Amino acid sequence: MSTTTKTQARRISQISRGMPTSDGAGVKLTRMLGHQGLNYLDPFLMLDQFRSDNRDDYIAGFPSHPHRGFETVTIMLDGRMRHGDNMGHKGVIGPGGIQWMTAGRGIVHSEMPEQDEGRMWGFQLWVNLPAKQKMTAPRYQEFSADQIPVDQREDSRVRVLAGSSASGVTGPVEQIATRPLLLDITLDPGATFKEAVPAGHTVFISVYKGEVSAGSETVKAPDLGVLSDGDAVELKAGAQGASFILAAGQPINEPVARYGPFVMNTQAELQQAVADFQAGRF
Repeated sequence: MSTTTKTQARRISQISRGMPTSDGAGVKLTRMLGHQGLNYLDPFLMLDQFRSDNRDDYIAGFPSHPHRGFETVTIMLDGRMRHGDNMGHKGVIGPGGIQWMTAGRGIVHSEMPEQDEGRMWGFQLWVNLPAKQKMTAPRYQEFSADQIPVDQREDSRVRVLAGSSASGVTGPVEQIATRPLLLDITLDPGATFKEAVPAGHTVFISVYKGEVSAGSETVKAPDLGVLSDGDAVELKAGAQGASFILAAGQPINEPVARYGPFVMNTQAELQQAVADFQAGRF
């Protein structure tokens, strides 16, 4: 006797319209995740979108600052960002590129515009680390646009940044504890995007062009949509098409203690992080 397994499509359970703010030395951005209305989506801690054609909104950049206990993911759409750290690592992230930095036990780095004019547009996502990996050695995974594989479908283009798509295309980012799926998706007008995702994983989308719908709910650029549980995603683009980031990850289910650029499990660990940074032990 054969059985048929039915998929459960995720619905849009919450829409975050983001909060205008500034960070670094005054860079204007929109905080989509990590604000009072949407504080935490385990394992995702924060998502910022920065987009401006005005150099005054971004030129001051993000001078040297510390991190411990989590990972930062920078996705560039337009513009170029130069980065460097206190261990001698440096480089430039260009249009379509990604950097996945595991801060681990501690790093001091800077992120500064590599341009004096033109559009600067991208995302920075913060991903938590489980307690057993918070004090791991820092490391980087960096890939330019031409190093990111594309899952080309009939009416959609899916750039696979991390994890594997349902079609078997695997992104270049590897060995991440939260088993992420990170996709940059562009849909033709009216196209439907379908993707299998593990039940129990946290999933959200951040729409940066057009709009997408799931049932009666619609997420329009530049909003973020949280998806309910299920084992499949099915989203339909509006009449102008759509582009969006899809992030999925395995929840860590551990206490979260945060203080600025440090994310640990307890207040005592946060105090130690501050002490270590002030003592030059990063």
